[in-house]
Amino acid sequence: MYLPGIYKKFSQNFPDVLNDYEQLGISCRKAGPLDGKTQDLIKLGIAIGANARGAIMSHTRKALASGATSEEIVHSALLALTTTGFPSMMAAMELVNSVIEEKSS
Repeated sequence: MYLPGIYKKFSQNFPDVLNDYEQLGISCRKAGPLDGKTQDLIKLGIAIGANARGAIMSHTRKALASGATSEEIVHSALLALTTTGFPSMMAAMELVNSVIEEKSS
């Protein structure tokens, strides 16, 4: 699994904080009825709305790993158009497509 350098450094410097953060994420995922794929697509949409480049790429990878198709992921990005605007959606679409292409090669 790809991990950015800053994430690796953070995990070395603050292992307890990272562990608590990861446990919070697990608790949030278990707190409701949504399946993993749906959760990953929602988190991708949130990342797009936040214009968070690394999170968009990460959640695209996670969505693929949880069984989302390329078409479902691209549709999730497209849905951001009317909420975040055309430029933001296009930037996100470029990131999403780069991850999909990387995984398919």
